[in-house]
Amino acid sequence: MSTRAFVVVTGADGFIGQALVAHFGVTGRSFRAVVRRPGHAAPLPLRYTSVTDLATLSDAELDTLVAGTAAIVHLAGRAHVRDESAPDPDPLYRLANVVATERLAQAAVRAGVERFIYASSVKVNGEASLPGRAFRPDDPPAPHDAYARSKLDAEQALAAVCAGTATVPLVLRLPLVYGPGVKANFLTLIDEIARRRVLPLGAVHNRRSLLYVGNLVDAIDAALDASPAPAGVHFLADADAVSVPDLVRALAAAVGVDARLTSVPLPLLKLGGRVLGKSATIDRLTGSLEVDTASFRSATGWSPRHSRAEGLAATAAWWRTRHAL
Repeated sequence: MSTRAFVVVTGADGFIGQALVAHFGVTGRSFRAVVRRPGHAAPLPLRYTSVTDLATLSDAELDTLVAGTAAIVHLAGRAHVRDESAPDPDPLYRLANVVATERLAQAAVRAGVERFIYASSVKVNGEASLPGRAFRPDDPPAPHDAYARSKLDAEQALAAVCAGTATVPLVLRLPLVYGPGVKANFLTLIDEIARRRVLPLGAVHNRRSLLYVGNLVDAIDAALDASPAPAGVHFLADADAVSVPDLVRALAAAVGVDARLTSVPLPLLKLGGRVLGKSATIDRLTGSLEVDTASFRSATGWSPRHSRAEGLAATAAWWRTRHAL
């Protein structure tokens, strides 16, 4: 696909979406940024389109949205919610992640869109990988919660809709993505480190794959331009995995403080997590979660252009401006 071809980006006002359309603005790739702002009166920037809900738009509205496009990068959806309060979150995730993806894919097929890139999650494979055994695309899925189940169902719906058509489905299963504008757990970790909180993680020996958003937008470029299109499921990550204690040290250096780590034996750490109702958080901080990016690198020639140190430095620079406000 030509670098000048027209691309629709859904979820363009999210963390990844903002980085991607900014990247396209620099590289000159034509795009239409789709955001969900029902009832929003303020004018949108050029090349932005507001929708109510991709899951409930009419076929005609969806057809208009994707008309004339060569590719779709589908980032919109219901993200993983910490401390989920909905009594039954499955229908909410299904509507936002499965139904919306399926209907957008149907519109893509009707319009003859060449490629449909779907941002999925490593959580489709589970919450932890075995030590020394990174997740690979052909590993059996093992989703543990409503969010992960919905991402897997969306992947399968996309594949079914595109089967036998001219539209090539590409699924990118992403680990934790960080960079300027990051939210949720990663931002909380930076805040805790910057406050010089003592973190009881010094005894942890694990390996976690992360993905700098600058490397992700380069990978999306590669997915759009590779010939032939790298169909199927692929993992993305920075060049190397990192242990949580080493990540804490690197983040501390990036924000200009000393890392304050204390070594608590893992059994005691896990016991404390159970007592405080934070078992899932402790499991994420102590377990390994690595992914194998070989299939995507082989299919596209992509490799991470930015080191983790560069990504963390950019994240820390953004964090400092945020706290200067």
